[in-house]
Amino acid sequence: MIELIPIEESKLIREYREELEHETLSPYAAFSDMTRGREKEDKECDLRPCYQRDRDRILYSRAFRRLNGKTQVFLAPEGDHYRTRLTHTLEVNQTARAIAKALRLNEDLTDAIALGHDLGHTPFGHAGERALNRVLQQKCGMSFKHFEQSIRVVDRIEKHGEGLNLTWEVRDGIVNHQVDTIPATLEGRIVRLSDKIAYINHDIDDAIRGNVISEKDIPKRFTEVLGNSLTSRLNYEIHDIIRTSFGKNDVTMSKGLQELTQELREWMFANVYTNPVCKGQEAKAEAMVIELFEYYCNNPELMPEDYRRMLENDDLNRVVADYVSGMTDRFAVARFKEIKVPFGWDVY
Repeated sequence: MIELIPIEESKLIREYREELEHETLSPYAAFSDMTRGREKEDKECDLRPCYQRDRDRILYSRAFRRLNGKTQVFLAPEGDHYRTRLTHTLEVNQTARAIAKALRLNEDLTDAIALGHDLGHTPFGHAGERALNRVLQQKCGMSFKHFEQSIRVVDRIEKHGEGLNLTWEVRDGIVNHQVDTIPATLEGRIVRLSDKIAYINHDIDDAIRGNVISEKDIPKRFTEVLGNSLTSRLNYEIHDIIRTSFGKNDVTMSKGLQELTQELREWMFANVYTNPVCKGQEAKAEAMVIELFEYYCNNPELMPEDYRRMLENDDLNRVVADYVSGMTDRFAVARFKEIKVPFGWDVY
């Protein structure tokens, strides 16, 4: 017979879990019961600590689901196995969890940051981001950066304008996941590094699949250290981060791997990210995004009701950028055809 562990009636499951964090996690971890809190008061869950709750809110958001229809590197690739923004996000999350577990840091916080870090990405990858940034600067002096938009998504756009009301630590990790900023928590720093190694290594994998490069094209100065496969490269980098950071109040790569990763990133920009096979359609994609932006600026009444309500407090250009940036690739193409191609002519 299975013996059930008694639980004090006056104590919540969440409180047991918060106590367990203090017993098992590193002293450098972000503890759920020590969060800086949320911008709006929110009743605590009886089961889930705050960071798990944030992870669930992101996972069930509309913006998260739409990541499946957004470009990572290849625009409209021929084949089912190229990465989308969603698969990239899941791979960042997997890498980040492995590091967080080894360093005894908070996996729930790591999950939430990783799953939310790219919610603000546009259709057509960085081509869409460049287009919106350019047109916003020209029209009103605003800028568009995907990591800032990710915060706007969780604060202002999701839940029909109510926002997800995430904790300070999750929001900090999302907005600071770029390489030129430092998150406040070690969990955020894990995601920042995991994003870097994930997109470089997985983009190599997609580029090889797309015949942009072959494994033998990768210079020996990289393969001699990192190996000759996706698995060996990720394995080396994850182990390096864990070894370098174990028992420390920081999460970082060794100096040697930092330098090698930067060199590999530069090699990728020269040989993959600017390759015509990957980027041959980007000019068309940018033009399409700008056309959609201009159209909805001139016809804001045609945006969904959630966005029309935002016009009561927000600038028209910003709200239109919110709407267009949230589109999937397929939806953006369909809307473009609808507004630019006369009915019945699309068969020609």
